[in-house]
Amino acid sequence: MNKPHAHSPHRGLLLMVVAPSGVGKTSLTRRLVADHNDLHLSISATTRDPRPGEHDGRDYHFVTKDKFKAMIDQDAFLEWAEVYGNYYGSPRPPIMEALERGESALFDIDFQGAMKVHAQAKEDSVLVYILPPSLAEMSRRLHTRSQDSEEVIHRRLSRAKDEVADWERFDYVILNEDFDRAYADLAHIYHAERLKRARNPWIGDLVGDLLKEEI
Repeated sequence: MNKPHAHSPHRGLLLMVVAPSGVGKTSLTRRLVADHNDLHLSISATTRDPRPGEHDGRDYHFVTKDKFKAMIDQDAFLEWAEVYGNYYGSPRPPIMEALERGESALFDIDFQGAMKVHAQAKEDSVLVYILPPSLAEMSRRLHTRSQDSEEVIHRRLSRAKDEVADWERFDYVILNEDFDRAYADLAHIYHAERLKRARNPWIGDLVGDLLKEEI
């Protein structure tokens, strides 16, 4: 009798979800992580100080600027950027080691960051863009949450138009008109990508055994 094949080890993936502010990306991605034990939110390194309630290793990896710059020199980031005097980046080693273990990383990331990660790890990355039903609805949501000034909201809407124009650079595009439908679409994408042949090398051995069986 042939020994059973364990459906592992499979290779994880880098799921990058990009959307303009006010489209519902955070709600969608946090639910996806909560529903899948093998999917973890990528934790960035940053040189900024922790905010009240933030913890090192949970919210960010808090490092000094000297340490961050040394990591840049060591090519230790999949992507990094300087924002208002502070550095942010996605550490390469822990992410790639997790992929080898069959774990996946979800990046709640901006457009430029997603493109940088994709350039570094094309075979492992999956690009998903979340569309609002309209810019008018996006504007309404931004005004409803009352977190930004009119100037900031206008800037976010303009940036959204620039990003939407590059929609063809993404593997998948989801319309978040109805949250439950958008979430189902995102979950289906994740499930399908995990089943891709290239991420499941055990299939080759199983097929080889099947072909050897006498019938």
